[in-house]
Amino acid sequence: MRFDVYTPLLVALLLRPVSTVIGRRVAPGPAARVLTWAAVVTAAATTWSLVLLTTALLGDAPPVVREAREDGRPLTDPVPGVIGIAACLALAVVVWRIQRAVRAERRTRRALRRLCEGHPRDTELVVAACEVPRAFAIPGRPGRILVTSAMLGALAPEERRVLLAHERAHLTHRHGRLVTAATLAAAANPLLGPVRSAVTFLVERWADERAAAEVGDRAATARALARAALSTGRARPSCALGFTDRAVTRRVAALRTGPPPSRRPAAAGVLALGAVAALFAADATSDLVGLLFYALT
Repeated sequence: MRFDVYTPLLVALLLRPVSTVIGRRVAPGPAARVLTWAAVVTAAATTWSLVLLTTALLGDAPPVVREAREDGRPLTDPVPGVIGIAACLALAVVVWRIQRAVRAERRTRRALRRLCEGHPRDTELVVAACEVPRAFAIPGRPGRILVTSAMLGALAPEERRVLLAHERAHLTHRHGRLVTAATLAAAANPLLGPVRSAVTFLVERWADERAAAEVGDRAATARALARAALSTGRARPSCALGFTDRAVTRRVAALRTGPPPSRRPAAAGVLALGAVAALFAADATSDLVGLLFYALT
């Protein structure tokens, strides 16, 4: 209990550099999936560890420990008071951060869906008259692709095909779910913020690769990406395209090389790292239950 309960925090710290390495050396599809899975499991394990620490402080553990000591049994307090109080406060912050992230996600999706109102359900592409060049993949049933007139006007016909293939890949492979899951994991555990950023970048790389495969020209895909990025300027991105100078440079450079390798052993290693957090959280739970049972009997 004393050490196992803190292991998920260590795993979260390890995932920060691991996400960078995996993002560069593993194909974007498998990398995005395994990093999201590891982040979600680690965030859940971290939150559960906070619950255990809070329970040990606020529940029946301290009185039980005192009674055991009075009976002459060598039983130590499983959680120091200061750590228990800190865990209680941290758990409250986690709940608040998750609620805020969920509300923000819902507001964004409602705003995007309102822009698509009035179109038939089988309409995949919706063009909005707007001077700001933007493109969105809107998950749902059915999924929609929302593109502003400014974005279409900035691209040549072949580049528009790349853009649509890119956004269609987001819908087909449900990238929105991966980004949402990673966002909620980072809300639960701020140490996972770099992992969330890595997942966001990887789904863009994944969509780039799918668009290049559909168009059949990696160089044309890179040109379309660069032109779309230039058309957005330096405005803060509000969609999955994620156009920033550094991200676009890396994506264009990746498209000018061959498709990245799968490297399944590396991906499996990330899965194992996430499983470690869950196993140690489960072990800490078992230790706490065993401690209480021993004290009561």
